[in-house]
Amino acid sequence: MAVVGLVAVDPALADAHNATAIGTAFCDSSMAQTIQNLFTVIQFGGPLIGGVLALGATVAIPTIRRADMKKELKEVRNQGVIWGVIVAPLATTILGFILNNVVAGGTSCGF
Repeated sequence: MAVVGLVAVDPALADAHNATAIGTAFCDSSMAQTIQNLFTVIQFGGPLIGGVLALGATVAIPTIRRADMKKELKEVRNQGVIWGVIVAPLATTILGFILNNVVAGGTSCGF
């Protein structure tokens, strides 16, 4: 029984010694690069698209005569402000905290 315990625990001990190497390897992987690219898209694309939609709707509202169309444009403006100006920067802060503090194998990738 003790032999089985040594054999079963030995790979886990080997992984504990190589945790830093695994974390560093993850930071150099294409998955980490993909996560960083997604992070950049959210960080810069969200406020840009949301701001353009909100500004475009705000400019277009006075030129529209139909009340139902004005209501739709006001909703577009509100959603652009909410998602692009409020949620995207907040999500960027939260994702930055997670990616910098929740580490893979004891190594922070520094997103």
